[in-house]
Amino acid sequence: MQKPTHIITAFDEDLNELNNQVQKLGRLAVKQFDLSIDALATQHEQTLSKILADDVKLDTLEAEIHEKALEIIALRSPHAGDLRYVLVALKIATILERTGDYARNIANRTRVIAEIGNENIPGVNIGRMGQVTQEMLSDVLRAYKKQDSDAALEVWRRDIEVDHMHTAFYKEVLASMARDPNLVATGAHLLFIAKNIERIGDYATGIAEQVHFLVHGTVPEDSRPKADRTSKVAGI
Repeated sequence: MQKPTHIITAFDEDLNELNNQVQKLGRLAVKQFDLSIDALATQHEQTLSKILADDVKLDTLEAEIHEKALEIIALRSPHAGDLRYVLVALKIATILERTGDYARNIANRTRVIAEIGNENIPGVNIGRMGQVTQEMLSDVLRAYKKQDSDAALEVWRRDIEVDHMHTAFYKEVLASMARDPNLVATGAHLLFIAKNIERIGDYATGIAEQVHFLVHGTVPEDSRPKADRTSKVAGI
């Protein structure tokens, strides 16, 4: 669906500004998450500090997007596709800000793991899970920019892959903790980090649903693919 044009140039300018703000927020969220996954592997203190310091940028930009969207609704009274465009921008902005929150949480827990100093907890699966989730987030934001519902649905279908990896990692870490009680503290933080990554995957599928809604006016007909049930067991 192409964004409709308007006789009132100011309206077009408002919609373009809103879109640019959401795209900027998307780039910030992707960068924060990318850095958090890199820092999980390297435990680089400077990177961790940057993630934590930059989180406020996402909060500020999300607030500006909400203000702009409400201004458009109040002053322009958009209808049909235009209103859908504004509402989707609001929803995606909220999702992206929360994605930044999870990246911050990953950074905080990585810092604690670095202080504990355990290096024997399995990390291969969590690295792969982070990589797939990174790809999902980047791909779905590209689909939003292009208003490509087919590409968005491809991301939507990949969520089950992240769920499977999360379940496998969860079981692997629990087994390591059972074998060696000295790994319990580090393992607990890794379980929370893995859950943060899995939730970002959920957020990517949420953006995909919003892209589908933007283009077609409906959410995908099928239920969202889910395979992970560890949160119901672990309470995380």
